Amino acid sequence: MTKENPEIKQLGVQNRRVHLANERTFLAWIRTAIGIMAFGFVVEKFSLFLKYLAHYLTQTPPAGAPAVQHAPWSLGYSSFLGMTLIGLGALMGVLAFVRYKRTEKQIDEGTYHPSLILDILLTISIASIGFFLLIYLWHTL
Repeated sequence: MTKENPEIKQLGVQNRRVHLANERTFLAWIRTAIGIMAFGFVVEKFSLFLKYLAHYLTQTPPAGAPAVQHAPWSLGYSSFLGMTLIGLGALMGVLAFVRYKRTEKQIDEGTYHPSLILDILLTISIASIGFFLLIYLWHTL
């Protein structure tokens, strides 16, 4: 039986820890992508709620009751934003997998270089969501 070199054994343990950290990062990105997609689904379904509400409110009111007007632009923003968020979440999931596999290969080769593409995409998406929600809420005032 051959004895293992303690330095090689220590390197294997460190390498496993790095791979496990890479996997945890991947799973965090997947949770973020699922959260963005779920939020997009909720926003899109809110559009459906607004359409039903607008239909109910624009029916002929009883005699003497004031007519309630709804803004025509309020029905399209949430649907568009919801579908955009769902697509963005799906794209982030795919990019997270690509980043995970690339990082895994770089760890094995010992040539790891951090990538900013997913970080930039998340930052832009959060800023865009905030911007569009502000516009949407501003128009509903």
